[in-house]
Amino acid sequence: MNFSYRLGRRIFREIARGLFDFRVIGEEKLHFPGPALIACNHVSFLDPPFVGQAFDEVVHSFARKSLFNHPLMGALLRSWQVLGVDLDKPDTTALKSTIRLLRSGEKVLIFPEGTRSFDGHLQPAEAGVGLFIAKGQAPVLPVRLFGAYEAYPRGAKTLRPARITLVIGDLWQPDLTSYSQTGKDLYQVLADEVMTRIASLSL
Repeated sequence: MNFSYRLGRRIFREIARGLFDFRVIGEEKLHFPGPALIACNHVSFLDPPFVGQAFDEVVHSFARKSLFNHPLMGALLRSWQVLGVDLDKPDTTALKSTIRLLRSGEKVLIFPEGTRSFDGHLQPAEAGVGLFIAKGQAPVLPVRLFGAYEAYPRGAKTLRPARITLVIGDLWQPDLTSYSQTGKDLYQVLADEVMTRIASLSL
């Protein structure tokens, strides 16, 4: 964990706990060795840093590639272990990067819904996340944020008062040999399963 990441985590941790009374339910489930895909609902720009700061180790994540066009912003995001992905022309870069990180024992944050919710409610999972699960062959940790939408919903210009809570689910290692589906059908089934596990988490 480099200095920039430690500093960023400290800042976001202070913001989360100071402004939003941030709590973690099931915090003991965050502490385990080895790689994992951390699958979270997506309702706000606050989601990646608030999930990341809850861990005491590096959590890699993705952001729109265009954000890296500004030299200072790009350098900062890279120091925070954020990888650029072209959301308009999806390619294999994100998949290859994720597999490489997982095989190195790292943890990677993904959002099965693919984009932020417009109303704070859960959205259907995209099949692409099932591809990450199938090819990465790492356990999946479902987590769910409550309150982030109220604090900073899509389209908001300023932060709003809210209490944010992160609920941690059980680590899930899918047995790919137990599924009859293949290809895109398998990817969608895996994506739907992880979304179901996220939806089952409650305060």
